[in-house]
Amino acid sequence: MTDQLLISIDNGVGRIRLNRPKAIHALTTEMCAAMIDTLLAWRQDDSVVAVMLDHAPSPDGDPKLSRGFCAGGDIAMLAGSAKGDCAQAEQFFHTEYRLNHLLFVYEKPVIAFIDGIVMGGGVGISDPARFRIATERTTYAMPETGIGLFPDVGGGWFLPRMPGRAGAWLATTGARIKGADCLAIGIATHYMASDKLDAVKARIIADPDGLGEILDEMSDTPPPSEWEARREDIDRLFASDRYQDILAALQADGSEWARAQLATLATKSPQTIKVALRQMAEGAAFTDFADNMRNEYRIGCHVIRRPDFIEGVRAVIFDKDNAPRWNPATPEEVTDELIDSLFAPLPPEKEWTPLPQLRG
Repeated sequence: MTDQLLISIDNGVGRIRLNRPKAIHALTTEMCAAMIDTLLAWRQDDSVVAVMLDHAPSPDGDPKLSRGFCAGGDIAMLAGSAKGDCAQAEQFFHTEYRLNHLLFVYEKPVIAFIDGIVMGGGVGISDPARFRIATERTTYAMPETGIGLFPDVGGGWFLPRMPGRAGAWLATTGARIKGADCLAIGIATHYMASDKLDAVKARIIADPDGLGEILDEMSDTPPPSEWEARREDIDRLFASDRYQDILAALQADGSEWARAQLATLATKSPQTIKVALRQMAEGAAFTDFADNMRNEYRIGCHVIRRPDFIEGVRAVIFDKDNAPRWNPATPEEVTDELIDSLFAPLPPEKEWTPLPQLRG
């Protein structure tokens, strides 16, 4: 096992606590593999009634190290691998996506406390949970268009199933939303003050069979949702699956909010935005989550070999100049042929598959 996770069973509640505070609990391949092994073991253990997923507090109480649930995956490793043979990156995606799928089909209830930053990989391990608890500290985003990747970890499934065009807006702009928005959209099933969480977890551990009723009873009324207030604009202006149509709608609208969206989109990878819009259209049609993850793995294997990923990570993560030079540089230069190539099937021996224990 790994010290990057704290794993225990407490009165029938299997607990998995992410424990990389200096990296905002970003997932490594080792963490994903250990979570899979643990969840598979608990799947066969009748003494485990439910699974609780959260992050460990900072050991020294430093608030800078207590910012949240999970900031994503190990981007630095992925970028380093992408500069070479991509083998480590492919292994990470393959393992992470198997974890996402395992959580999605898991028979026992999973409770994810998304208290703090929830991005990328953090979305992938919490969205499939049966119960998802947001707080006033929750910040949720799929920011992949800013680093030339794509909204993966199940984004192709979950984003198009959000109300209206919320998913298209989140996927293209990388917008950061709060806990109240998560509840309004349906990303969270419950909302409560963060200072209640310890008491809620203690009550669930004392009575795991009553966890649904406990969460309902302990929930709070959230503040107004900014997404809800803006929903009509989002649904109207992000209605199209074609990027140029979205840009034209925003330009024609001309409001201050529309201009802000245009300014944000101008900083994002045009390739990634077109990938995300097609990915969502295809994901909306899937009836099996495994088909979506196979599709995303294909995209991942192709995208990490394109220049935008390494350049996006350079600009945002390493050099932090926030001035990526995208290639292709404009939406018009991102051809349908290029996008087709990023969705192309892999050789049969390289295709993603669910865990052997979940097949059949």
